[in-house]
Amino acid sequence: MMVLLALFTVHCSLFTFAQTTFTQRLQQSKAGEGQVTVTQDKAIDDLVNGTNKQAAPPKKQTDKTGNHTATNQEKKDKQAEKPQSQTGNTAKADSVDTEKKVVKGGRKVTGYRVQVFAGGNSRNDRIKAEATGSEIKALFPGVPVYVHFYSPRWICRMGNYTTYEEAHEVLTRVKNLGYSSAIIVKGKITVAYQPE
Repeated sequence: MMVLLALFTVHCSLFTFAQTTFTQRLQQSKAGEGQVTVTQDKAIDDLVNGTNKQAAPPKKQTDKTGNHTATNQEKKDKQAEKPQSQTGNTAKADSVDTEKKVVKGGRKVTGYRVQVFAGGNSRNDRIKAEATGSEIKALFPGVPVYVHFYSPRWICRMGNYTTYEEAHEVLTRVKNLGYSSAIIVKGKITVAYQPE
């Protein structure tokens, strides 16, 4: 009788173990260990736990007041429905799209950019680089501004200049605006394709 009871207990625990998902097992409380909380989208939960291979449409989400909030897919669909003029993508075929910072129909060549800010790798340096980028965009509309993390620091650069003289002219203007640490850097830039 004792053997049957032990087999029944093992069978029930295996059945229960098979019914729990990876994230459920991860979040189970155990004596002497910390608590794990997992917050993730339903699609990620399905991917991680291997459940529901045919993804059902997401349920309507509501906030604390009971009002409907848009799901990520609804937000993407709404963004796709916006006319091009609202999203800022109205650049001509061979001009700079400042929203995406690319030159349409362009090619990579060696050129120059003006580096306006170079910080460290902290969150404050990222905030400073992005703030500097916003200021430069406002001061020089139509000039592409690049805020990136080039290890080990946050960088804010502007422009795509094919000659050193062009870059130096902009550098002088930038320094006169108070960015005294601005410099010219050489590297790959994107320019509009011009047939010869």
